[in-house]
Amino acid sequence: MTMETFRSIISEFIVDLRAQKLRAFLTMFGIIWGTVAIVVLVAFGVGFRKQTAANMHGMGEGIAIVWPGRTTKPWAGYGIGRPISFVEEDTKLITAEVPAVCAISPEYGKRTVAHVGENILNPLVSGVNVIYGDMRNINPEQGGRFINALDIQDRKRVAVIGNKVNEFLFKDQDAIGKTVFINQVPFTIIGIMQKKTQPSSYNSQDQDRIFIPHTTFVSLYGYTHVDNIIYQISDPRIGEETEKDVRTVLSKRYKFDPTDKDAAFIWDTTDFDRLSFYMFLGINLFLGLIGSFTLGVAGLGVANIMFIVVQERIKEIGVKRALGATKKNIMLQFFCETFFIVFTGSAVGFLLSYGIVTFLGMLPIKDYVGTPVISMEVVVTTISVLVIVGLSSGLMPARRASNLDVIECLRT
Repeated sequence: MTMETFRSIISEFIVDLRAQKLRAFLTMFGIIWGTVAIVVLVAFGVGFRKQTAANMHGMGEGIAIVWPGRTTKPWAGYGIGRPISFVEEDTKLITAEVPAVCAISPEYGKRTVAHVGENILNPLVSGVNVIYGDMRNINPEQGGRFINALDIQDRKRVAVIGNKVNEFLFKDQDAIGKTVFINQVPFTIIGIMQKKTQPSSYNSQDQDRIFIPHTTFVSLYGYTHVDNIIYQISDPRIGEETEKDVRTVLSKRYKFDPTDKDAAFIWDTTDFDRLSFYMFLGINLFLGLIGSFTLGVAGLGVANIMFIVVQERIKEIGVKRALGATKKNIMLQFFCETFFIVFTGSAVGFLLSYGIVTFLGMLPIKDYVGTPVISMEVVVTTISVLVIVGLSSGLMPARRASNLDVIECLRT
């Protein structure tokens, strides 16, 4: 198609719009409404999924916690009821033998007294390593940091405190660099945890905890066994297999049945990740389907109008064919006009959708249904549906126009 032909189609389209303003508006309004419906619905679905994921992963994403227990099955001459205890070296063993584990940390815990001046608290003090903060989504506020390798190596007396601990001990003061006494031992505060949503936890909410280097914890309290081991995997779909591999590794070292879940109890948080993946896939497909039906009805309206346009312009088609226009030229003309209607309506629909989503994002609904997001997923879904609607609604009228008999057109 040459540039001159394209300009001719555009000019004829504009002339037709001016001649039939009300009809053109009502036709485009269907596309506009359908575009707004699918964009806003899918944007809500994406926002709801992200908010749920943020709430669900307050404790960490793709993590599992391993606690030692007691054997409930006899194994290799050992009876039942035998207590199992883990040590720090087990984390290195799991890392070496279970490739699916991408991060791991020992965890110690002790509830003790912490005070600043006359403000006294009884928080859970946790001894952890460097990677623990990333695994558990413990992100320090601006100006602070989490425990680093030098803190671990030198057994430094540094601490990262939860936001609720900070509020109680320091009120509105800037706690970074100040000292907190933990069981009468001074610790320098290097970080304050950002406030986060954490619907699930173990032992204590992170906002009420104090985190110190695990080497410092051991040197102060003399612990030889860890309270638990926490590990992270990158793919939640292999969580069940990884759990079996981790238990097998531990069973070889501590001589218990690898199927004995009570000897090494593992809470795999990726179970809900797998469930939520399919659940939100279904929700988004349902919302997208509703929006697609709305847009499909609008496409039928466009096709119906284009059939009417073809009928009204039969004489024009006959003249063009008589002057040398091919079937392909006629088909391309009406097909392009249909796409102009769909494109113009969808462009306006996208602008309105952006305004609606921006307005809804300003409302206090995030904690309940999330904030609607026009993500790449939303854009790709909408454009795909629009292309299908444009092709479907434009092809049949265009084919009818191109297949009209020249003699009959001129006679009409």
